[in-house]
Amino acid sequence: MPRIRGASIEEHHEMVWADLAEAMRQLLLERDYDTINMGHIAARAGLARNTLYNYARDKSALVLALTQRASRPAVERVAAIAARSADPAAERMREIIEAVLEASTDQAMQLMFRPGSGPLVDELPKGPGSPFHTIVVEVENVVRDGIERGEFRDVGDVHLAVELLSGAMRAGAERVGRDPAAFAATVHAARDIILTFLARHPDQHPSRPARGT
Repeated sequence: MPRIRGASIEEHHEMVWADLAEAMRQLLLERDYDTINMGHIAARAGLARNTLYNYARDKSALVLALTQRASRPAVERVAAIAARSADPAAERMREIIEAVLEASTDQAMQLMFRPGSGPLVDELPKGPGSPFHTIVVEVENVVRDGIERGEFRDVGDVHLAVELLSGAMRAGAERVGRDPAAFAATVHAARDIILTFLARHPDQHPSRPARGT
């Protein structure tokens, strides 16, 4: 029976997951994602290959599990911010932008935001199965709330607008991943881009935002 690390089984599993995240991070610095296999991950994490299969059936499942675990604090934080319906939508959006970019400073999350991570990101499910689906839904809710209140202009297709804005967020997260010292400047730039896009034009009536402008 493998030796248990930590004071409990739960602590042992947490330590193994941390080792697996670090193993993936190191391997991605050395080689393309497509060339990494479960044997490489097990060896780098100091696990027997059979033990690794207790945590994930294959590389895709492992990436999903690592991403779900790493994204959980950000998802919970964004949901809490979005739920503050008494606060202006723009204020909540500013905080959400910072929360998401702050999450990208986590080494486990950096797996998703490092240059060349496209094949890895493609492994993740889209829609409700995605670890980031809740964040997207909460941002869409804040945008709709801002439109209804007259804080934001009517962007038409809210889902599409948020999808496009997520491209700016991903670019910001990649920059922070490359250069953590750029965090404050990146948050400022992301807020400027996103809130400028959402801002209601001065000639728009607050209660009847112009469609498609």
